[in-house]
Amino acid sequence: MVLTGTARYEPLNIPEAYRSKWELSLPGPWSDAYGAHLTFVASEDFRQTAMVGPSLPFDLSKDSLRRTALDARKAFASTLDDGHKAILERKLAEHLTSLCAHSSVVAGYAPMGSEISPMLAMEEARAVGRIVAFPAFSDPAKPFRFLAGDPAEPGPFGFLQPKRRAPVVEPDLIFVPLIAVDAKGTRLGRGKGHYDRALGRLKKTGAKLIGVGWSMQRLDTIIPTDPWDIPLHGFASPDGVEEFS
Repeated sequence: MVLTGTARYEPLNIPEAYRSKWELSLPGPWSDAYGAHLTFVASEDFRQTAMVGPSLPFDLSKDSLRRTALDARKAFASTLDDGHKAILERKLAEHLTSLCAHSSVVAGYAPMGSEISPMLAMEEARAVGRIVAFPAFSDPAKPFRFLAGDPAEPGPFGFLQPKRRAPVVEPDLIFVPLIAVDAKGTRLGRGKGHYDRALGRLKKTGAKLIGVGWSMQRLDTIIPTDPWDIPLHGFASPDGVEEFS
């Protein structure tokens, strides 16, 4: 496992919101030794690294973990003003751009809600001659394909996608949105399986799968797996890129 890049931000006069803990109630047999909450912590030096601590003594259900992690992501994103968000997304873009050096077709996503945006990195990839692509559905009941071009029109499930006449491409580097990810590269998504169905074949043909999120989306807790889950090769955040073995 490799961690590259550590972001520290100026000025260090961090608003009080960054010094607080988000304590989110979870169902389950909690012991007094571990408290009544799963706590996501934003660090004071604005590296916005989050911890789930201490490690939990029991397995959480995937649905419970998904709900809690999504609430934590929304809570974190709500503390960011436009300036701080821009700083973090610029740091993310620096790390993502460094991954594009050996790729020819780079796939990203149009951010929704509290997701961090990879769009600056996608623009920079295009500027240095890479083909950029985004997921697009022709039929909501079938796996999406990656189409070259910008996400310019509404697709199903509330996200933007390239126009349907855009060419189909096979990306060799894919930036994957997520709700959470663990040390094994297990990705927690929205639970619909769209990415798992699309990424399985591409991973077998050599595509590199990099999860993208705020640093607090990297969990110490192990995420339960299902047979159809596609592990990621790494996780990129404003703090750097972590590669999973």
